[in-house]
Amino acid sequence: MKNSYQIVIVGGGTGGIMTAAQLLRKDKSLNIAIIEPSEIHWYQPAWTLVGAGAFNYEKTKRPMASVMPKGVTWIKDMVTSLEPENNSLTTEKNGSIGYEYLVLSPGLVYDLDSIEGLRDSIGKGSVCSNYINPNHTWDLIRNFKGGNAVFTQPVTAIKCGGAPQKIAYLAADYFKKNKVNAEVVFATPGSVIFGVKEFAKTLMQVVFRYGIHFKPHYAPVKIDAENKLVYFKSVHPEDNQCVINEGNVLNERFEGESEIVLPFDLLHLAPPQMAPDFIRKSTLANATGWLDVHIGTLQQSKYPNIFGLGDAAGLPTSKTGAAIRKQAPVVAANVFSMVKNNVLDKAVYDGYSSCPLVTGYGKMVLAEFKYDNIRDSDPILSKIVDTTQESWLMWILKKYGLPYLYWNKMMKGKM
Repeated sequence: MKNSYQIVIVGGGTGGIMTAAQLLRKDKSLNIAIIEPSEIHWYQPAWTLVGAGAFNYEKTKRPMASVMPKGVTWIKDMVTSLEPENNSLTTEKNGSIGYEYLVLSPGLVYDLDSIEGLRDSIGKGSVCSNYINPNHTWDLIRNFKGGNAVFTQPVTAIKCGGAPQKIAYLAADYFKKNKVNAEVVFATPGSVIFGVKEFAKTLMQVVFRYGIHFKPHYAPVKIDAENKLVYFKSVHPEDNQCVINEGNVLNERFEGESEIVLPFDLLHLAPPQMAPDFIRKSTLANATGWLDVHIGTLQQSKYPNIFGLGDAAGLPTSKTGAAIRKQAPVVAANVFSMVKNNVLDKAVYDGYSSCPLVTGYGKMVLAEFKYDNIRDSDPILSKIVDTTQESWLMWILKKYGLPYLYWNKMMKGKM
């Protein structure tokens, strides 16, 4: 095949760049191509802070060319389909591209049509999302005059699962500091504030401190932006009936057995998310449409020369940059071992992920965990600070330390 490479990496995000950089550190002679259409590489973890006016949006982006590892072939194109039985894929402009080994790290896409009214309302008026436009979020928060400020998330998996509640805490802190009469609501389809109990205990204390209305089992299904109403389906109606009262402080009402209608003056939500079409429509997807890979080796279940990582991977852990930081070395080691010896390396991913839970201006809880929601806090860091508690040092890490490590270490394959 004319356009053929030893290793093809799909995606120039965190996973793709890290994997390529680490492979080249092992052997500069590897023939690697990265398929990525975007000219800009974003540091999205800082968008929570951007949405609260605590970080400059322009500093979250850099030219893709500046992070592309030296020695790779950058194919500025989009993948349209995968043909793993032929060791090839098809792109929009360059046609068919062949590979010996394929690494899939394409990220995810937003499904703006699965919530009625979302596509027409998100990022406009009183509806905002840090996932779409964090500057708009900040505009709404700083100009908020009072009323219901509702923060919610969908039933789908999302990148950075803690992001919808982080901006709720920051908004609540801002309103409190500026004496804005706000009723802050955090509504989630989940049953708990956080899946790891050691951190959930602290987060519930944060919820109580701000007087946030915590609404479990709330799944958003419709947005009526014109009338400023958000509709939820109760995941467990029997649990919600007892807390819905006509004429309460939120003017919330219950319609039928499971529909809840909540007025809002500000609505922030994470959009529903899914793997890209070329993943979902391929033979590589699992039953829920995510890339089917082994949870430890990250090798695709049907094709041993294909590996996957990042947000598109169907792994039972949170989709975060911290997770990718632990996944990329495993993929790089296994691909390199397959190239050299046709066997897997001993490297295994244990499900590690991390959620820097900003709980206010100058406060953060660093939630680290692995598969089965088992706490996995760094032993060295834990000697300095109790990461289950709010900490100013962790805020400094979030605002200054992590961006530095991202651009100067992770993107260069050094960690």
